[in-house]
Amino acid sequence: MSGRRGVVVALAALAGLALGGCDRLSSAGKPTFNGVDITGAQLGTDFRLIDHRGTPRSVGDFRGKAVVLFFGFTHCPDMCPTTLADLASAVRMLGPEGNRVQVLFVTVDPRRDTPELLARYVPAFHPDFLGLRGDPEETLRIAKAFKIFVSEVPGRTPESYTIDHSTQKLAFDSRGQLRLLIAHGMSPEKMAADLRLLMNN
Repeated sequence: MSGRRGVVVALAALAGLALGGCDRLSSAGKPTFNGVDITGAQLGTDFRLIDHRGTPRSVGDFRGKAVVLFFGFTHCPDMCPTTLADLASAVRMLGPEGNRVQVLFVTVDPRRDTPELLARYVPAFHPDFLGLRGDPEETLRIAKAFKIFVSEVPGRTPESYTIDHSTQKLAFDSRGQLRLLIAHGMSPEKMAADLRLLMNN
């Protein structure tokens, strides 16, 4: 699975935005992030999906916390588990402050990713992470709103398909405002620094 096309599209659309440094303020008094500052970008702002516990969720439910939104699927062989593991490391690096971060894993494969499967898979990386799902049409609509590329790739059998999807993460500040695009591969240390800024913004 490769999400490079989706990342290229998203980064090209945001090419005018600058990369920042670590846990600092710019000369204008604005946070300087490691990720791409997309404050004010014309992307999705919220959604309503069901978590793996059966509770309807939206970004607004987590006011006071930094929220990281990541689209993936449980059968993903590499990018998704690596990303979730790195996010878990970043949250743990924050110590007690990590309680003010909420990671939301939105499945792009609701056909196979049942609530029961998400309930086993997502918390295995961190007990506070939540898996979210909707029906296929709703999932594609939300992914499109957030400029997430999703494309099913046929396998040898009807059930062995994979999904090509964007690998970037989207981060919201403690007021529920979309602020950052975090590219795949950013170190947990840099993500932790950005999350601290978002929590306290």
